[in-house]
Amino acid sequence: MIREQLPIATFAATAGMREAGAGACRAASAREPTLDPQIFHIRMADSAHRREAAGQLIRKMYGWRGYAVEPHRCQEANKITLYAETGGVVVGTLSLCMDSAARLPADDNFRDKLELLREQGRRLCEPSRLAIDKGMSKRVFAALIHISYIYARTIHRYSDYVIEVNPRHVMFYRRMLGFHDVGPARPCNRVGAPAVLLRLPLDQMGEQIRTWGGRMDEHGDERSFYPYFFASGDEPGITGRLIAGLD
Repeated sequence: MIREQLPIATFAATAGMREAGAGACRAASAREPTLDPQIFHIRMADSAHRREAAGQLIRKMYGWRGYAVEPHRCQEANKITLYAETGGVVVGTLSLCMDSAARLPADDNFRDKLELLREQGRRLCEPSRLAIDKGMSKRVFAALIHISYIYARTIHRYSDYVIEVNPRHVMFYRRMLGFHDVGPARPCNRVGAPAVLLRLPLDQMGEQIRTWGGRMDEHGDERSFYPYFFASGDEPGITGRLIAGLD
């Protein structure tokens, strides 16, 4: 259980999802849907206690996938960790590493590719350590990604996400979020599995959020995760609460 903390965002959702994102350097899982409504809160892991609660979920879900879990390379000053909780239990987490002199975790395997992007003037950040507990709503995954986008793009003006994912999850990230391949698979020593480097320009993500965000009930043939994002009109409030949480 975790103590109350002012949430960055709160939403109601039905538990259960058929699909969840999972990558070589992050993990998620799914079970059959239920009809039980739940209230979810997204908060910042701003203490050792909350970071440990998020870490326990990572170890649980990565272990379920058979991945190793090594200490995070990102320094706290260059990283934000978000978590989702319902009923005081952590059910989702995501860390966002910001590029710095210490580089990104993906530099371990793809430094040549990332240096080419930096030479083009791209400002890179890397979502990592994504874990979603079994049976969670698609909105949990979408909320964590959306809030990390607001932090990266709106507050700090970063230009691109780069992520490492297991080859078998590449199509998921292409289809559900619009990532593009940067390079072929290479060994990812942090988890003991191959990884493919993917990239998503954040201006493209912003366009999809403005088009589809908050339209879960009217998305028609749109099969990406963007209808499960917050409506773009919710972003100013989320941005303000994120900034307040950083003070």
